[in-house]
Amino acid sequence: MASAVLEKILSDRIGRIEISQTLAVVNEAAKLKADGIDLADYGAGEPHFATPRHIKDAAIKAIEANFTRYTGVAGIPELRRAIVERHATDFGSNYAPEEAMCSAGGKLALFNAFQVLIDHGDEVILPVPYWTSFKDIIQYAGGKPVLLYTSEEDGFKLRAAMVEKAITDRTKAIVVNTPCNPSGAVVPREELEAIAEIAHKRGIYLLSDECYVYLDYTGKRYSAGGFTKYKDHILLLGSLSKTYAMTGWRVGSAIGPKPIIDAMSKLQSQSTSNTNSIAQKASVAALNSSQDCVEEMRKDYINLRDHVLRRLGEIDGITCVKPEGAFYVYSNVSKFFGRHGMNSSADVAKKLLHEAHVVTVPGEAFGTKEHIRISYAVSREEIDKGLDRMKKFFSSI
Repeated sequence: MASAVLEKILSDRIGRIEISQTLAVVNEAAKLKADGIDLADYGAGEPHFATPRHIKDAAIKAIEANFTRYTGVAGIPELRRAIVERHATDFGSNYAPEEAMCSAGGKLALFNAFQVLIDHGDEVILPVPYWTSFKDIIQYAGGKPVLLYTSEEDGFKLRAAMVEKAITDRTKAIVVNTPCNPSGAVVPREELEAIAEIAHKRGIYLLSDECYVYLDYTGKRYSAGGFTKYKDHILLLGSLSKTYAMTGWRVGSAIGPKPIIDAMSKLQSQSTSNTNSIAQKASVAALNSSQDCVEEMRKDYINLRDHVLRRLGEIDGITCVKPEGAFYVYSNVSKFFGRHGMNSSADVAKKLLHEAHVVTVPGEAFGTKEHIRISYAVSREEIDKGLDRMKKFFSSI
């Protein structure tokens, strides 16, 4: 169908967004795998661990008990209670179950939040590098992303002074993702509290993406939700996906002011309705049971991070900021620009995929042109296989 005809058929708002670039990489890699090519895959951002046994058992129990019908849109009461109690225990927050909801994945929680908060022309401060979907979700809601470039020399850390300078009369929200996908940067506690205070004083909202909050390697785990005096202007958006190796279960959450949670639930009632009922029961078990599995995975990620940094250090020309959380290394590959037909990180990622058979995600997906994202949520053997290939590739050009 000709593009001119499509323009007449499709809505204006769908033209504001692009296909997720991380999913595009996954799809391209899948085609090569289908052709029998052995790939070292650092592209997908999901744990390589199996979902813990007790969580799977809770799902099986729910199925056997025929807990397979619709639930309330915002989630079953015991899950909403488990969400706020887990957060209170770990971060000192103070929310009622009515101030929490669950959704079909963390991405939907974010989508719902922007849809109910942002009107056309509203500005949203978005630190760079950013998780790839933020920009598109903001634009789909009619908002304007105000890109706030962090410094690689400062470890990609977001600072309150930077945020304050970016605020205008049109600012409606500030996005903070700590630990950050893709950089692994962690916003220092004092800076995060200062940002929360700024949002509160200016009457705007701090949207805190906490998908990786339990994968903080600084030893000082904290949440914006712990700054309780500013809670009227804080919305916490999270997921069980990374914390409990439950990506395919599709359970996200939102905690915040009840009017916002109610509005998000209203919107969700006209889209997905409730999160999968069986996954909700499994999530209750995840949140209410021992958290030893979370700590075990966190320690494993630290070891994998240190190993991948050592191996990347063997490749002359690649530089990396040491990530303080999540499970990504955001590697600067700009020293290779101008060689082998490569003039951007997209070119580097494409060459690595088709010539070295290594899957990475180009920095253009996250707002920069000098980097590639490497996920180390893989086995040590997979790390070594891919980095051997990368070392050979870069040393030959």
